[in-house]
Amino acid sequence: MLRAFRYAGKKNSNNKHFQLWRQDNHPIELFTPKVVRQKIKYIHENPVKAGIVSSPEHYLYSSAIDYYTEQCGMLDVIVI
Repeated sequence: MLRAFRYAGKKNSNNKHFQLWRQDNHPIELFTPKVVRQKIKYIHENPVKAGIVSSPEHYLYSSAIDYYTEQCGMLDVIVI
């Protein structure tokens, strides 16, 4: 992963070393509970779409396990 962040950082002159977010990242207002749930689901699905895991709750650094199972992840999460 670090290699990908380093590669993305080299393409942007505003970065010294790494870039985690897309360059055209623009914040949006999460104005309803439905939109909040939609964005949480989108974030949980990213490791699956990237081919890292087969299911969102299998990704070690995700809160998906807290949302989709009775188990708890690495950090304390308040499910909303």
